[in-house]
Amino acid sequence: MRIPPAMESICVLLPIPMSPYLEQELEKRFNLLKLWTAPHKTQFIKDHAASIRAIVGNASAGADAELIDSLPKLEIVASYSVGIDKVDLKYCKEKGVRVTNTPDVLTDDVADIAIGLTLAVMRRLCESDRYVRSGLWKKGDFKLTTKFTGQTVGILGLGRIGKAVARRAEAFSCPIAYSSRTEKPELKYKYYPTVVELASKCDVLVVACALTEETRYIINREVIDALGPKGVLINIGRGHHIDEPELLSALLEGRLGGAGLDVYQNEPEVPEQLFGLENVVLLPHAGSDTTETCNAMADLVIGNLEAHFLNKPLLTPVV
Repeated sequence: MRIPPAMESICVLLPIPMSPYLEQELEKRFNLLKLWTAPHKTQFIKDHAASIRAIVGNASAGADAELIDSLPKLEIVASYSVGIDKVDLKYCKEKGVRVTNTPDVLTDDVADIAIGLTLAVMRRLCESDRYVRSGLWKKGDFKLTTKFTGQTVGILGLGRIGKAVARRAEAFSCPIAYSSRTEKPELKYKYYPTVVELASKCDVLVVACALTEETRYIINREVIDALGPKGVLINIGRGHHIDEPELLSALLEGRLGGAGLDVYQNEPEVPEQLFGLENVVLLPHAGSDTTETCNAMADLVIGNLEAHFLNKPLLTPVV
């Protein structure tokens, strides 16, 4: 595909390394500025402030009011993620800066990981693997684990990903319950107006909602205690959905049965107390990290940028 000459001169800021494919495709089309390669980042932004017209962010790096104010020519923030909690949406709207994300394309992978984490925790897959590798099987059989099929799965946030998790859990004959901002009467799943009620009625609680001020630390001590010593907590949302110290104490004290975590409060820092717990499975925020999905997400970022600069409708507008 031939790139319009005018497009190649447009400066796009990439704050942190993302996928090699995304970087490659951006470099083909735009003047890509890689912020992490600059020894003095603040000065780098000052030096290019008059020419940067786009930012490509992700779940870890976006655009706050300070960055937006420092870039007077900024027109669009294209996020290489579904979550956009690192972008100041209100300020972007005030400033007329467009915002896009990458919904739908990562739904299946994240939902797959939710089920994978659940199975890994309940059937102790990681622990079993270590048991075989260490030679312990020769000394005796591994301990009994917990059946997943037929367990009640509660889902916090029944959006695209939440519904995809529900469909997968149904294949395991699991009754589905949920809690969300509003009841969805078109669905046959049991609705609970509060997270505490939902947690008290399910065996597995999957956090799949967006991170907002209302959902920050929504998984607190009361919710964890309602889930109980046999319950399993799965987080594929954001780290700040969970009160991490309360989660730690519940696991250490046996008030929670287990946890499968793909996200954390201060990534890539993970509480070291979790490392020694065999009823916890930890992933490095890799829910959507398959080659196929990452390339599709990158294509959507590129498509939104091209649409904007060619004065066409955005593919997945947020603001």
